[in-house]
Amino acid sequence: MLPRDFLREHAARLLEELPERFDGTGLEDFVRLDRERRDAVTRLEEKRRRRNELTSVAGKPSPEALAEMKGLKEEIKALEQSVDEADKMLTAVETGIPNVPDATVPRGRDESANRVERTWGTPRDFGFAPQAHWDLGPALGILDFERGAKLAGARFTVLSGAAARLSRALIQFFLDVHVDEQGYREVLPPFLANAESLFGTGQLPKFAADLFQTTNGYYLIPTAEVPVTNLHRDEVLAASELPLCYAAYTPCFRSEAGAAGRDTRGMIRQHQFDKVEVVMLVRPEDSPAALEALTAHNEELLRRLELPYRVVSLCSGDLGFGSAKTYDLEVWLPGMNAYKEISSCSNFDAFQARRASIRFRRAEGEKPEFVHTLNGSGLPIGRTLVAILENYQRADGSVAIPEVLRPYMRGQTEIRRAG
Repeated sequence: MLPRDFLREHAARLLEELPERFDGTGLEDFVRLDRERRDAVTRLEEKRRRRNELTSVAGKPSPEALAEMKGLKEEIKALEQSVDEADKMLTAVETGIPNVPDATVPRGRDESANRVERTWGTPRDFGFAPQAHWDLGPALGILDFERGAKLAGARFTVLSGAAARLSRALIQFFLDVHVDEQGYREVLPPFLANAESLFGTGQLPKFAADLFQTTNGYYLIPTAEVPVTNLHRDEVLAASELPLCYAAYTPCFRSEAGAAGRDTRGMIRQHQFDKVEVVMLVRPEDSPAALEALTAHNEELLRRLELPYRVVSLCSGDLGFGSAKTYDLEVWLPGMNAYKEISSCSNFDAFQARRASIRFRRAEGEKPEFVHTLNGSGLPIGRTLVAILENYQRADGSVAIPEVLRPYMRGQTEIRRAG
């Protein structure tokens, strides 16, 4: 969430300079509601001041003064209710206004304006027509889309045999690199979250339709970002505790309400998927460098898996709701002949910290400041599995296992159909 004073001062500029980001977000309503609220506060203060003048006069009030005081009492009560209602409406509008893009973010209305920052690896020349994973996996007997749909509906998949083991291997590999080499602290959070946690990271109230809610009011987490960022909700940290860097494996659940018609085939966009997430809480001045480091940490995973990828800076019109700056890592999928997002690495500045009240104090006695929060997928298991199947496939339909994963696969070097 953005500070009210900031919105009041910069609303007109944001609407003029960044229409692709702020048109239709409620910022225009904020300007109107804020003006109406301040007008009501001004009238309320005038009425209170007049009431105080009348009550401070020595002696018995005149009938006229008593009548005026009675009228003032009713007016003050009505104005107080009006200010309270305006505050609630203003707060509701504020929670739906997105973060301000960083100055280094490319300008543009949609993904066509995203900027490719760098690429790594060369897509392989197979010498044959590579298969997509939705053909390759079933042929190997390791991906079952039909039984997934039978058990739970569309966008669920049953993984068996080598695919199930490969998923476990990826989880362990990712956590080992993040924790043992890159210095993250591993946590295993709840897979359910309350509304306060989802508000803190920005999923509620704006994206309620994308969530699965339980009958008792909890939500299945859409990403480990939610519980891990909220570990320090409503806390004041010491500056010496920062940075805090966490890595967490969790299953994730998304209704994909806003993704109609996109990547409906195969495992690219599922209602349930596994993911390792990395989260950082840092001092404000350190967050730009932290984003570069977090992105590099996740790139390292793709490099060790020897999967070609590119790093894309999202434009102002394509940024996520709470992000100030995002790099997408897009992995090459030869079966789809396209780069597909496999990780988003984002700096939220103080946007989430303000919603979740996560602060730090530089020195004893100083006023607390909001931390900056960052997170990134490091990496999603299903999409990485897809990338391995498609990039490591052979002409006979078998799939080689990346060398870095073989120790996690008990020495298995390839996947072939059993029997």
